Amino acid sequence: MSSTCVYPLPLEDAFRVARTAGYDGIEVMVTRDETTQDAAALSALSERYSLPILSIHAPVLLLTHFVWGRDPRVKLEKSAELAAQVNASTVVVHPPFRWQAGYAEDFLDIVRELTGSTGLQIAVENMFPWKIGGRGVKAYSPGWDPTLMDCEAVTLDFSHCALSGHDSLAMATALGQRLRHVHLCDGSGSQGEGRVFDEHLLPGRGREPVAEVLRQLASSGWSGSIVAEVNTRTARSEPTRLQLLAETLAFAREHIRPSPVA
Repeated sequence: MSSTCVYPLPLEDAFRVARTAGYDGIEVMVTRDETTQDAAALSALSERYSLPILSIHAPVLLLTHFVWGRDPRVKLEKSAELAAQVNASTVVVHPPFRWQAGYAEDFLDIVRELTGSTGLQIAVENMFPWKIGGRGVKAYSPGWDPTLMDCEAVTLDFSHCALSGHDSLAMATALGQRLRHVHLCDGSGSQGEGRVFDEHLLPGRGREPVAEVLRQLASSGWSGSIVAEVNTRTARSEPTRLQLLAETLAFAREHIRPSPVA
């Protein structure tokens, strides 16, 4: 489970809720909360709740602009350092914004260098085109679609696929062995259909072929991580939030079972 599933609750609540709901591990999004940046604090939470930290999500959102300074390369390097310290195997990172000019030009080289020097998977996440005032804006460089990038590891996010109008089953198939990490969620439509927000619906509540992708991964013997990244901010109580997260977990476990062979 991603720690973002309980946003805006404190990080310890994410560990507690993930443990209660029955998840196998957790992904930590680095935010302005200093606990998310502290290897010792994270390791203590991991031990307290018997939940391994599987991945670290680099602080790449606009609301984390000043976390670990303003240099995006430093942010990614510190994320990799943190992942190594807490025994996580993966760092999730978004493609650079176009205005991060120097970093954007060197991004893929930086990812390859960090992969080689750390042994971690630096998994570039698919994003989506931006529209402002009804007009398309090139927000990401080299782009929002990692199927077109020369990188070894990719994170597939179903909600981002939906918003971009990119079929997630086609993306998973095109990525092949480069697909190493999945953000489990759903989306109801694309920007071309009038959708504006990145929804992160529960899997099965949108229109993406989430079950088909999970079944395809299971049948291929895939060994990456599936991390729930769903929006539960509408939950008005902890039992309701737990119910949503339990539904997400049940969906994943149902569809990652390999089909029986006669």
